[in-house]
Amino acid sequence: MNKVYVLGGAQTDFERNWSREGKNVIAMLREVVSDGCEDANITYDDIISLNESDRVSCFVGSFLSELYNDQSHVGALMTEVDPAFFGVPSIRVEAACAAGAAAIDAAVTKINAGEADVAIVVGWALLNTVDAATNASYTARGTFVEKESKSSDLVGLYGRLTDAYLEKYGVDDKRVMRALAHLTELAYENGKRNPKAQTRKLFMNEKQANMRGCSTNPLIAGRLAQSDTVQITDGAAVVILASESFKQKHCPDRTLPIVKGRGFHVAPLELQTKLAEARVSDYLLPWTQRTVAQAYKSAGLTANDIDVFELYDYYTSAELIELSCVGLCKPGEEHTLVENGTIAFDGAKPVNPSGGLIGGGHPQSATGVRMFLDLYKQLTGTAGDYQIPKPVKNGLMLNMGGSATSNYAFILGME
Repeated sequence: MNKVYVLGGAQTDFERNWSREGKNVIAMLREVVSDGCEDANITYDDIISLNESDRVSCFVGSFLSELYNDQSHVGALMTEVDPAFFGVPSIRVEAACAAGAAAIDAAVTKINAGEADVAIVVGWALLNTVDAATNASYTARGTFVEKESKSSDLVGLYGRLTDAYLEKYGVDDKRVMRALAHLTELAYENGKRNPKAQTRKLFMNEKQANMRGCSTNPLIAGRLAQSDTVQITDGAAVVILASESFKQKHCPDRTLPIVKGRGFHVAPLELQTKLAEARVSDYLLPWTQRTVAQAYKSAGLTANDIDVFELYDYYTSAELIELSCVGLCKPGEEHTLVENGTIAFDGAKPVNPSGGLIGGGHPQSATGVRMFLDLYKQLTGTAGDYQIPKPVKNGLMLNMGGSATSNYAFILGME
């Protein structure tokens, strides 16, 4: 199986509202692809040359563009970025909010199979085209619409998941809710170090986040409040992957990360079925845990070998539950990692130094690509002010779509 190298990438500023700027998806794609190619030291002439020998492909993660942007056939939008993409195979990949990770998985598979030397992966979302209520109704398409979204929405499902966690493990609910509030504080703290983070100019601490149910922090999903979740975000991210032969010819002197391991599992679509399955497992999200275990096995590593994590904090409770899924503790003990500082920026196992989704922003389809890019930055020492204060040899990301339905994990590391 061929090695897959990460040449580089880029993301847009997730604070920007592209609709307010009067800019469309083509402007967004042109900007991020140009920046990504520059970071990876790939020119449009290189892409033309690769395409002449059928050695380049594009994979575009996109969720709900028909609703938000009245646009299908999203893979073909790459031809509007630059004429260099005329004729380049380019497909859309969708897995709800894990669309970006799904696109990466397809790209890695392509290079592993020896069918491409370079794969360009883009994830994008323009969500500020609609109001908040419409956004919530659109995002609910990532659930089992017929059975779930007509009576609830994705927000409500994460409220139920939080209740199920407390019931399953019998942990003191006040202690858990304080831990969730602290996760919010960490997200905002980390986001302030990230020049592309959506919340970098905002402030939120544990005390404020724990004041759930007040006028400035209303409850939105059971016991979860506004502070426990993400904001509506516009943005795009790109990463450029390459085969070993291309890396040796194009940039033999660069020290670059490789994809060491990956995992992918799809849990039952309906949350009720997921929770029924969880009754016979130690884990509340057994398929999420299986996904990470698959990544560890394929990499020949364990949680002890991972120096930094990028986890999917669509809600604080999701991030909390994932801490045991990635092997940092036993199920039901996740709150202790928050309390003792293990996952803090300067902790033994930093989680989401980028700010994650809550601090950094969550442009749905771009999120998985952004997570992957941030691991690359940590590994290459190019994360700037949010570079964690310890050596990084391996990093793990976990991206989920729906109510933890589509689960993708990747481990990047230096050779």
